[in-house]
Amino acid sequence: MAEINKNSLFKISYGLFVLSSENSACIINTAMQITDTPLTISVAVNKNNATHDAVKKCKKLNISVLSEKATFDLFKHFGFQSSRDVDKFAEFDGKAVSENELYYITKGTNAFYSANVINEIDCGTHTLFIAEITEALELESTPSATYDYYHKNIKPKPDQKAQGKWVCKICGYVYEGDELPADFICPWCQHPASDFEKA
Repeated sequence: MAEINKNSLFKISYGLFVLSSENSACIINTAMQITDTPLTISVAVNKNNATHDAVKKCKKLNISVLSEKATFDLFKHFGFQSSRDVDKFAEFDGKAVSENELYYITKGTNAFYSANVINEIDCGTHTLFIAEITEALELESTPSATYDYYHKNIKPKPDQKAQGKWVCKICGYVYEGDELPADFICPWCQHPASDFEKA
């Protein structure tokens, strides 16, 4: 078993995380420690997501805790939903390989955990993966990025010139057009039209 830094476990209590498995990764906001012996975490993942399928197949996962140093480009790259048939790590330079031979994010993160899935619970639209931690490291002391911090400090503010346009409330993408199609999907974060607002 690799190193487990107990201090790093405090960082999993809240925040935004990059979940990775095989060559897939996505941003999630639900990960928490649930037991000490064995040391386990639970991770809720949307079933309509390539990373969900990778975790289900591989039975291994990594969690990278995003810090307040995370840039919008990092959020844009990994998105709030992963893309199918895209290797998220192919040209990404802020990565390392953990003891379970999966990539984790080193850029804009303050801790990471490797884990092996020991149970899966079907929760309708999501699967709750219960996993035993095999490696846990604190990468830096920068505070974790919360949704509130992301919206106030990382997500781009709508451009004043974009008045009369539509802006994604999740990632800040601006749709050019007077009317937003009801079936529109954000090209950056894959969220639906209901997550857009008029600028």
